[in-house]
Amino acid sequence: MAKKKTITESDIISSYMDYILEHNASPKSVYAFAKANHFEESKFYEFFGSFEAIEKHIFQAFFNNTISVLDKSEDYNSFDARNKLLSFYFTFFENLTANRSYVLHSLHHHKNGLKGSILLSGLKKNFTSYIAGLSIETLDIKQEQIDKIQRRALEESAWLQLLLTMKFWMEDTSAAFEKTDIFIEKSVNTSFDVLNITPLKSVLDFGKFLFKEKMHTS
Repeated sequence: MAKKKTITESDIISSYMDYILEHNASPKSVYAFAKANHFEESKFYEFFGSFEAIEKHIFQAFFNNTISVLDKSEDYNSFDARNKLLSFYFTFFENLTANRSYVLHSLHHHKNGLKGSILLSGLKKNFTSYIAGLSIETLDIKQEQIDKIQRRALEESAWLQLLLTMKFWMEDTSAAFEKTDIFIEKSVNTSFDVLNITPLKSVLDFGKFLFKEKMHTS
């Protein structure tokens, strides 16, 4: 069989996912994988250093595809942070569902420990950057170090929420994964309700007022 003259990153990813789904296992070696798909082994290393690198890239691609879809929506660009995040979740999980067999195989051995899965390290970096870009309101303490801690805590809690949702989706057997949709809506809305700082800001403002009044009268 003649070798392919050219091979692209997309070709390698597609062939790798097909192999996983057909054999329910990773290829034995890069050499065997390249030979089975009729391209030179050296071409593989022009794009990826290992099969693990492909798997990490695939989860980053799910994120990138989600953002690409959202950026094309005029409605999305007018949404507040809560509705932007809801839109992200629904679109992201549509991407996962379209590739469910592959995702389940890839994460099966990590389903009780997704937080530590190296396969999701690239996804985490992109997702936490996305959360930072939503400019979700936190308390204005006017102290740079505390503000950084607040932002970091917000990003980490959002990441843990995404992992929890992925685990729920992996175990969801409802038709059209409708239970996952309900889980997404309730968990995201609950998170924003908890993050609603308006009542706390009012308490702090009242406290500042009382402190100033006490200083004036003492």
